[in-house]
Amino acid sequence: MNDLCHMTPLRLYPLGEAALVCEAPAPLCLEQQQRIWQLGRNLAGFPGVSELIPGMNNLTILFDPFTTDVDGLQAAAEAQWTLPVAAREFGRLVEIPVHYGGEYGADLAEVARHCGLTEAEVVQRHTQVDYTVFFIGFQPGFAYLGDLDPALATPRRTEPRLSVPAGSVGIGGAQTGIYPLATPGGWQLIGRTPSKLFDPTAASPTLLLPGDRVRFVTD
Repeated sequence: MNDLCHMTPLRLYPLGEAALVCEAPAPLCLEQQQRIWQLGRNLAGFPGVSELIPGMNNLTILFDPFTTDVDGLQAAAEAQWTLPVAAREFGRLVEIPVHYGGEYGADLAEVARHCGLTEAEVVQRHTQVDYTVFFIGFQPGFAYLGDLDPALATPRRTEPRLSVPAGSVGIGGAQTGIYPLATPGGWQLIGRTPSKLFDPTAASPTLLLPGDRVRFVTD
């Protein structure tokens, strides 16, 4: 286990009257995120809990304030957090085809300049890693992906775009991700995928789920 990702104490605080946030301090790492997922699975059957929402180093628990023993829920969360992470296989491996650069990746040249690489080297490094979906957030189906090559880390744009096309693949700091829907956004755009990340009519509306692995392939 990475020595920066050792188990850290869990911070608990209310979010209104019907939610409890379980927060683990930074840094973000896969081992700690796996512990967040396990915590959610283990608390799913607690009386009165209606939904569990994993985030970056945190888990938000929604519950019925009239039927839930909040003190008991907090105690259960603290107890479950100390348990070893059970051996568990990752989710599916999903290949995402990407058109890199040009009209599809307007910021590829800027990312290459910032990183001291050629555009081809940026693409090569971006496609050589299997990323892990840490959590879904920002908008429906937006997967925050861990394990970006540190050499590709690039700050977000100083001025966000008013509209980023659906399917855009971007880099924001030390993470990479895909915009499922057209939306304003400030990540550096390096490509675009034709894959549909969010379909509200589908049985499983989001293509990617926490724990899945993502492999980008040139299209």
